[in-house]
Amino acid sequence: MTSHNSVSFVGFACVLVASALWGTTGTTATFASGVSPLGIGAVAMGFGGLLLALTALHSIVRSSNRIAAQWPMLLLGSLSVAVYPLAFYSSMHLAGVAIGTVISIGSAPLAASLIERIFDGQRLTTRWLLGAAAGLAGAALLVFSESHGGAGPADASAVLYGILLGLVSGLLYALYSWVARRLMQAGIPPRAAMGSVFGIGGTALLPVLAFTGAPLLASWTNIAVGIYMALVPVLVAYVLFAYGLARVSTTMATTLSLLEPVIAAVLAVAIVGERLPAEGWAGIGLIVGSLFILTVRMPGRRPPPGATPSGAGKTEASFVLAPPSTQDA
Repeated sequence: MTSHNSVSFVGFACVLVASALWGTTGTTATFASGVSPLGIGAVAMGFGGLLLALTALHSIVRSSNRIAAQWPMLLLGSLSVAVYPLAFYSSMHLAGVAIGTVISIGSAPLAASLIERIFDGQRLTTRWLLGAAAGLAGAALLVFSESHGGAGPADASAVLYGILLGLVSGLLYALYSWVARRLMQAGIPPRAAMGSVFGIGGTALLPVLAFTGAPLLASWTNIAVGIYMALVPVLVAYVLFAYGLARVSTTMATTLSLLEPVIAAVLAVAIVGERLPAEGWAGIGLIVGSLFILTVRMPGRRPPPGATPSGAGKTEASFVLAPPSTQDA
């Protein structure tokens, strides 16, 4: 049991660090003068995805037969990866860094739970519901604070479109996370699973980068932003995320990712100059509280009989998820 607890803790930690790195993307993007959100999204996931695939190339080649056998899942995940950054960065551009990030990541746990319930028969525990409720309540407070007291965009229609795009990106984030975990459950190592999905998705973004990425070369600052976006929030963060996703369920991973809007909101206030009133800080407190609920294991809890459906990860009731025997992350 101790080793399983250690596996769970490592999984939680990897997802949380990845989420913190993702939280820097919105603020970093503001330093790229004249670059559209499509260009930022394309360079981040385009180059970043290809780099991720290159670092996992040996593992991908070794698992090529298994990956080819899962081509429908691979196609679904790659398409989600390609569209996700375009929706995500457009959401932040239209609605503001804090609101765009909060909506995108705050909606992902609900999308993930819906996906897992429909396709995997996964049951939701009371503890997950409490943690998710606290996190979503915090996300709602952040949105309220940004739209009623912050320095968000004055154009209400732009904010509305930004929120809608945020919901789309939240669904896509949950979808490619679920696909990656299904690939791992099919015996594909985490690095090969994430590398193949992001490699194909990144390749699909190269035409978008060709049409929108010219301003990235306009200054050294823009170049530095592009390099950072590809290396840190994509390459480093997704290597950590893959390692963590092999140890926790998609629903748990996306719920832990609620740390991202906290980091994004704090950076938006401290660096970008967006104002966060008292309600916003209360929302951050609720999100941190939800992470505490989800990650601090209650002693003596055991998964109920039959809680692990065929082909799905173990229930969050015990927070003990054994890593796949074939993983090489």
